Amino acid sequence: MTDVDRAKSETLGVSVPDVYAALQTLFGSLYVSQYNKYGRVWQVILQAEPDFREKPEDIQNIFVRQREGEMVPLSSVVTSRYVTGPDLLPRFNGFMAAKITGDADTGFSSGQSISTMEAVADEVMPDGFTYSWAGQAYEEKKAGGSSAIIFAFAIVMVFLILSAQYEQWSLPVAVITAVPFGIFGALVSVWLRGMENDVYFQIGLVTLIGLSAKNAILIVEFAELKYAEGLSAFDAALEAARLRLRPILMTSFSFILGSMPLVLASGAGAASRHSIGTGIIGGMIGATTLALFFVPLFYYLIISMKEKMAGGRVADNTTAETPATGTGSEDV
Repeated sequence: MTDVDRAKSETLGVSVPDVYAALQTLFGSLYVSQYNKYGRVWQVILQAEPDFREKPEDIQNIFVRQREGEMVPLSSVVTSRYVTGPDLLPRFNGFMAAKITGDADTGFSSGQSISTMEAVADEVMPDGFTYSWAGQAYEEKKAGGSSAIIFAFAIVMVFLILSAQYEQWSLPVAVITAVPFGIFGALVSVWLRGMENDVYFQIGLVTLIGLSAKNAILIVEFAELKYAEGLSAFDAALEAARLRLRPILMTSFSFILGSMPLVLASGAGAASRHSIGTGIIGGMIGATTLALFFVPLFYYLIISMKEKMAGGRVADNTTAETPATGTGSEDV
């Protein structure tokens, strides 16, 4: 470390900026110009030869001009001493900081690594110290908090669309009840494979909302038609589940088989495809097997509650025509 005696420097007539400029130029480097040669642009950098700037004692070989034109040795106003300290003092958000870079070990996700580092920091850091994330970890933490909001908005959007289709608020509830079964199947499948709840799996969960609701729509739509034809709520739900069993199984298993390449993928980016495919397939299995039993039950409960509140059968808004969803070749 070098110290400049400013008072002595001014007494000797040496400008303090000139002292620092001499130290920077000879012991560091200074860009002064550039020129063209051989078709290239070359920079001119002023710097002392390595043999003359290796030791602090080399300061005595440097002279700086005073105001009267005399040359004054730099060692007369500059002293050097050895201290212990970092070569670089990084700052983060205006505060002095220490940068720590880490990576996940084999078999562990980035989310696990972030949680582990946070737990260690909370345990060993002294009072007055804190931590913050930057780069990819910061973006991952920021995106992780928004996944639940996105999922909630997707549920609300599906509910509003179904409400507009059925022109009532109660029947979409029976359709939405199929979504938890899909989520349950996705979580179980990912857990069985030892995978993590990463951003790719969360994308698959948003996809499952539509896929799970699709099966429930087939049941609720036909149950509503049968109810409009005069069947009781119980018989309408049972008849709809019987009629739509084969089409639901056909479409669900065809989608599951179509998603198998994601589960069996290999090579670059295979982990993301495994996460998406495993969640979607497990969710479809759960939505197909469990929702077939529970969606008719929820439909029956909702219609029964409406009948109890109305004191009789509920006036229907659906005409006994072809369902609005359109089943096409699925009809059996």
